[in-house]
Amino acid sequence: MTQTPTILIVPGWRDSGPGHWQSLWAESIVGAVRVQQDNWISPTRSAWVGRIAETILAQDGPVVLVAHSLGCIASTHLPPEAVARVHGALLVAPADPERRAPLVDFAPVPYQPLPYRSVVVASSNDPYCPVRTAGAYARSWGSEFVRLQNAGHINIDSGFGAWPLGLALLQSLVETPLVFKSTTSAESHHSLELQTV
Repeated sequence: MTQTPTILIVPGWRDSGPGHWQSLWAESIVGAVRVQQDNWISPTRSAWVGRIAETILAQDGPVVLVAHSLGCIASTHLPPEAVARVHGALLVAPADPERRAPLVDFAPVPYQPLPYRSVVVASSNDPYCPVRTAGAYARSWGSEFVRLQNAGHINIDSGFGAWPLGLALLQSLVETPLVFKSTTSAESHHSLELQTV
C-alpha cells in the first residue's frame, strides 16, 4: 500500500480542547482530519462509532487513527467496512467504560485482535483506566504496549502539549514522513520541531 494514509484524529469523552496534543496535531499535520461528534458530553456507542466510520469512509484512501481515551474504545467497535480502511492506530490512554457510568454504553470492550498494526500508550497512574486494564487491552488487540510512568491521562491536565514521543510513535505507523504545516503558530511550531533535533 503506497498511498499515504490520512491521519484521523479521534478525540475522547468531552473532546480534546485547545493545547491538547490531539488539537495541536490536527492543526499542524498536513491533511489531518478530526472526527466531530454531535454530543461530546453524553456519548452513545452507535452515534460515536457511526460518526468515526463515516469519517473514515469519506477519505480517499487508507487512514491511521490517532485516538485518545474513549476514542480508543469507540475505534475498536468499528464495522468491517471501516476497519478495512484502517492502516494503523495509535491508541492513547484508553478509557475503561465499565468503571464510568457515562461511558457504559461502550462496554463490553471488544477483546479480539485488531487486523492492523496498533500501539497502545498507557500511564501507570491514569485516573480513568488502570494500567493493568490497558495492558490487557493491548494483549487482546495484538497491540504494541508503551507504558509511561506517572503520566496521568496523557492530556493537558498532566502536562502534555505537542508530545514529541507521541509523534515519533505515530511516525512509526506511517511509512512516509509526516508533513507539518509551516503556518502553525510560533509556539506550537517550535514545540513540534523539538522532535526533529
